[in-house]
Amino acid sequence: MESRGSVPARPLSYEGVWRFTAPAVDVSVPQARHAVRDLLNRQGVPVQDDLVQGLLLIVSELVTNAVKHAALLSPELAVEVAIGPEWIRVSVEDNHPYRPTPLESDYAQTGGRGLLLVREITLEAGGTCDVEHTATGGKIIWAALPLSPPTGLPPL
Repeated sequence: MESRGSVPARPLSYEGVWRFTAPAVDVSVPQARHAVRDLLNRQGVPVQDDLVQGLLLIVSELVTNAVKHAALLSPELAVEVAIGPEWIRVSVEDNHPYRPTPLESDYAQTGGRGLLLVREITLEAGGTCDVEHTATGGKIIWAALPLSPPTGLPPL
């Protein structure tokens, strides 16, 4: 029996999945960051500015890694943004089979800490991140963050 007056649950206006591709070149890093920022604004996602800044830094790091380390075997990369009622997930996919691992902090190095940074931003926000293999032999590196900061912790 159906109760009168009940309304079926509908997705919130900002929910959805968006995907775009870009060449694996340096200029794609700021373009991806700006595209994600513009998408969040256009969809009216209720997210605090600190979380947006962390998310954009994650996008920059993941796209940079794909450009620097995967471009030879993957001249194109894909960025996906999935937004649910309580979370946002960004991922970068390339066709290179190498599964990266975060390097330990070596302060003498000038680079190589991007995945550590992604992991720290994600964990601080109460989210999770991982690397998955694709059916075609490539990989997807993703980070999912809650739209609201975890209870009891200050915002990013």
